[in-house]
Amino acid sequence: MHSYDMHAPSRRVARSSSAFALALAIALVGSVIGLAEPAAARTASQPKAAAAAGADLPFTSTEAESAATDGQRIGPDYTQGTLASEASGRQAVRLGAGQSVEFTLGGAANAVNVSYSVPEGQTGSLAVYVNGTKLDRSIAVTSKYSHIDTPWIPGAKTHHFFDNAHLLLGRDLKAGDKVRLTATSSNVTVDVADFEQVGAPTAKPSGAISVVDKGADPTGQRDSTGAFRDAIAAAKGSGGTVWIPAGEFTVGSELSGVENVTVQGAGGWHSVVRSSRFINQSGSAGRVHLKDFAVIGEVTERVDSAPDNFVNGSLGPGSSVSGMWLQHLKVGLWLTGNNDDLVVENNRVLDTTADGLNLNGNARGVQVRHNFLRNQGDDSLAMWSLNATNSDDTFAHNTVSQPNLANGIAIYGGRDITVKDNLVLDTNALGSGIAVSNQKFLDPFFPLAGTITVAGNTLVRTGALNPNWNHPMGALRVDAYDSAIEATVTITGTTIKDSPYSAYEFVSGGGTGKAVKNVTVDGSTVAGVGTVVVQAETPGAVRMTGVKATGVGVAGIYNCPYPAGSGTFALTDGGGNSGWDSVWDDCSTWPRPGGGNPAPDPNRNLAKGRPATATGTADVYSPGKAVDGDAHTYWESTNHAFPQSITVDLGSAQPVRRVVLKLPPVAVWQARTQTLSLQGSTDGSSFSQLVASKDYRFDPATGNAVTVALPESAPRTRHLRVLVTANSGWPAAQFSEVEAYLE
Repeated sequence: MHSYDMHAPSRRVARSSSAFALALAIALVGSVIGLAEPAAARTASQPKAAAAAGADLPFTSTEAESAATDGQRIGPDYTQGTLASEASGRQAVRLGAGQSVEFTLGGAANAVNVSYSVPEGQTGSLAVYVNGTKLDRSIAVTSKYSHIDTPWIPGAKTHHFFDNAHLLLGRDLKAGDKVRLTATSSNVTVDVADFEQVGAPTAKPSGAISVVDKGADPTGQRDSTGAFRDAIAAAKGSGGTVWIPAGEFTVGSELSGVENVTVQGAGGWHSVVRSSRFINQSGSAGRVHLKDFAVIGEVTERVDSAPDNFVNGSLGPGSSVSGMWLQHLKVGLWLTGNNDDLVVENNRVLDTTADGLNLNGNARGVQVRHNFLRNQGDDSLAMWSLNATNSDDTFAHNTVSQPNLANGIAIYGGRDITVKDNLVLDTNALGSGIAVSNQKFLDPFFPLAGTITVAGNTLVRTGALNPNWNHPMGALRVDAYDSAIEATVTITGTTIKDSPYSAYEFVSGGGTGKAVKNVTVDGSTVAGVGTVVVQAETPGAVRMTGVKATGVGVAGIYNCPYPAGSGTFALTDGGGNSGWDSVWDDCSTWPRPGGGNPAPDPNRNLAKGRPATATGTADVYSPGKAVDGDAHTYWESTNHAFPQSITVDLGSAQPVRRVVLKLPPVAVWQARTQTLSLQGSTDGSSFSQLVASKDYRFDPATGNAVTVALPESAPRTRHLRVLVTANSGWPAAQFSEVEAYLE
């Protein structure tokens, strides 16, 4: 489930001094996190070394930004709704027609899967070269399955920019070989390439019933639904196997009555079923085993009422799903009813418009392990205790990358749940890397109970700014959204790297101050956070032991329960903590990434991702496009209506000394002169002139950018305004980026 409808609690709490906040923390817990005894003196048990997080994968991924290219590297960016922010590593490479990115292989491979993006409404291809020789096959690219809009979801923007396409190369390559991808059309953005050594198609099991023998068409030209149904009916009476040989099969109607049967293919690269709704059934006697084939749908929009899923409903007890390639569906597995002791393992789930997998109540003893999920439009892995309690279920050793509208892994209610040894990367917009939550969405809901174990997980670049709250969500979130956390929540052995905002967040997302209790954090490495290590926003308590932090952006602790007067949040120092003893001292403002105690970075663009407004906008060319970090998108004012202006709120008064103004750096943007001045304000209402009006020439031959220097005497500015009175190339003000720097 999504976690996007949380309303935004306003922050109007009186400012307190650092000394007062520190004294309050000491009074509450007896010591402040970071004032810890040496590790040898700790009384808590030392956590065992964690197993390697993530799935065992058959491929090796290489980021495009680390490969050789003559294209344009974009990012890093953490701004919702931008291409780079949804990319793996928050960076990618944009290719114009004829431009390339070349990967050097680290091992054997005969196949590649590429994550890419093209502008909405466009198609094209990537030519493939191996060691300089062009192959007779290429990779088709399309925007058909991307650029998703969900206007009914509060806080959502156009998202899901990337898609995946794969190709068998037709030859065996070795370490050191080079694979070059060349755009045959303009504006193809390449994010990451997965190189894999794919085995030959596996043989038909003895005694299996082939769908081809029942009339299925392996060319995909004719619909094979009837043949699949006949084969399943023939096999399930004896608990037999339905065989899907190598080929492509169209299954245009959903299957039901699937029980006591194995449906097996020759491998996900070889046996491909084209179906947007494969199995849809409310119940099953169980013992269903789905393995080793691909189901690729044609889902291009998210329709929540439609069962556009690989499995919708129940497989029944004792079932399994393994070795599957699932793509272009709404949800991979939306599981309701009896799915006791289900095992979901070694699957690849790509490009779903909503969840990857959701245990939607009444799931007991389910094991979800060693799966790879990329580019989900909601939670990649979720348990939601609706109608009945999920219990004794485990998400373990999964790799989750780039969920673009919610959490990597989310637990909404349930009893005795385990989340361990997972790797989550690059959450975006409305979610955390891992969320442990009592957000119910609907009734009857069963809150967290028993023991919730979160152990050995690694979270990289996770957490995001929630536009509904207007403040960030941490890499790991414990959320008393609709009811207090009464379960025992144990968080051990967590590694958090490069979180754009906070590491640990304790919150009541409904804004009602429900308590987060019974939580312990033991043994954690935090390597880089944009704001704080602990973001405590609701009454409750946590004991933290052995949490070692480096690269803290602002302060160690933000401790500001909401609503004001709802209670206190107690941080108990269990010992062995280091690197985060400072306290944010102003509950009326949110810490900005990198904007606290460290010296400000003069090379940081202060305007990037900040709120922008304008006197007018033409069509879709909104002011936010001038601060999104992407020079190919732009703001354009109302035409034939000078003067026009764009204003960026930098968040606080800054000594801006340099403003860079850009237009898209492509030849179709012919040279032009804009007449403009700079104005500044600290309150957003009274503006003074910073730089007088003059003509500035924008020329694509020199990057279509101009730099405006501000005098040393210019006052600090929070609201930076660019006022335009003329444009020789178009009857409107136009900027693709407005950038502000301290020097």
